[in-house]
Amino acid sequence: MSVPSREQVAAIVEARVTNVNLRRHMLATEAIMRALAGRLGEDPDLWALAGLAHDLDCEETGDDPARQGVVAAETLRELGAPETAAHAVMAHNPATGVAAESPFDVALLATDQLSGLITAAALVRPDKDLAGVSVKSVRKRFRESAFARGVDRDAILRCDALGLALDEFMGIGLGAMQGIAPQLGL
Repeated sequence: MSVPSREQVAAIVEARVTNVNLRRHMLATEAIMRALAGRLGEDPDLWALAGLAHDLDCEETGDDPARQGVVAAETLRELGAPETAAHAVMAHNPATGVAAESPFDVALLATDQLSGLITAAALVRPDKDLAGVSVKSVRKRFRESAFARGVDRDAILRCDALGLALDEFMGIGLGAMQGIAPQLGL
C-alpha cells in the first residue's frame, strides 16, 4: 500500500473542514508528528499524514463523538493509506473504543493534546506568538490544571511509552510548531 499524497489529504481537509482554528490544529499536529517520526526513526510522511487527517471528520461527526476518527480513518483507507494510519486516527479519540497501542497510535494521541496545550500557551502571551514560548513555559502551563482544561495531560504523559521524557516531547512539539508559526497564525 502506498501513502496518499499530502496534497490529496489537504484537499479533503480544505473541502470538509471550515473552521480555521481546527485546520490550524491539524497543521500543528501534522508538523509535530513529522518531527516526532524523524526523532523515532519512523516514516515522517505517513505519520504527518495521520496528523493532518486526524480531525478531518470533526465537523461532520460533531453530534456523534464516537464516530470522530472513524470516518477520517475510512477516508484514509479509501485513499489507500496503510491500516496503521487508519488505526492511529481512530485511536486518537478514546470515544471510538479503539485503544492506542502501537507507538504510532500513542504518538498521535499525545501529539493531538500537546498541540492544543502549546497553542493555548502561545495565545495567553501578550503578543500571541509562538516565538516567545519556551519548553519551560509549556511545562509550567502543563502543571496548571485550570489552564487549557480540555487538554488531556495523561495523554501527553504517554510520551514516556515512546521513550521520550516530557521535556523532550514538549521541545519536539514546540520546535515543530514554531517552524510553521505563520501557517498557524501564531
